[in-house]
Amino acid sequence: MQMRKQITVTSLVAIVTLSGCANMNEVQRGTATGAGVGAGLGAVLGAATGPGGGRRTATGAAIGGAAGAVIGNIWSSRMEQQKRQMEQVTQGTGVQVTQTQDNRLKLDIPSDISFDTNRSDIKPNFRPILDRFASGLVENPYSRVTIVGHTDNTGGDAVNDPLSVNRAARTRDYLTARGVPTNRINIDGRGSHEPLVANDTEANRARNRRVEIYVGEPQSTAQAPQPGQPLPPPR
Repeated sequence: MQMRKQITVTSLVAIVTLSGCANMNEVQRGTATGAGVGAGLGAVLGAATGPGGGRRTATGAAIGGAAGAVIGNIWSSRMEQQKRQMEQVTQGTGVQVTQTQDNRLKLDIPSDISFDTNRSDIKPNFRPILDRFASGLVENPYSRVTIVGHTDNTGGDAVNDPLSVNRAARTRDYLTARGVPTNRINIDGRGSHEPLVANDTEANRARNRRVEIYVGEPQSTAQAPQPGQPLPPPR
């Protein structure tokens, strides 16, 4: 019975936190989501410690909530500014620029402007987009980037898996050549394993050949200077 109560408390913490996000701005929502997840984990840890579980659950929730707030993403004015810049530079190109539920900027780049079939060389009309994107990343040194390559199912895993990684790597290399530090960029290749649509027509296969770029600003940078403000001195 005691464990059931503790699990119920954990569930209520998560529900209240997430439902409260509806009336928050994007910065607050990113913080609250991270805090809610952390609180739930902390409560579970507290409940698992045996006698005194009620007090420890509350303590665990508080500690976990603080940790969750730190590890979440924020949607700062820097992120909003880069989103608007990318919407302008990609207008009419087919690139989709969105804000994800976990407060990341996402660029969904179709194959017709990024890479030729079975190639990882960046196409000329992809370069201006990456140029402006790199400038935004340099202007926001707190952001972190994940680049994920995808293919259709033509050719099999032996071809597609390394090809998807190579496309992500070439995109990373292009950005680093324009001043974005390598340690701020992670890459991954999913081959044909995460299609958007069935690979049953040429049009659908073209949709599945894509590169996705995600930009996140960790919650720990919430107090960092906004655009136009000086950066903190190095430690």
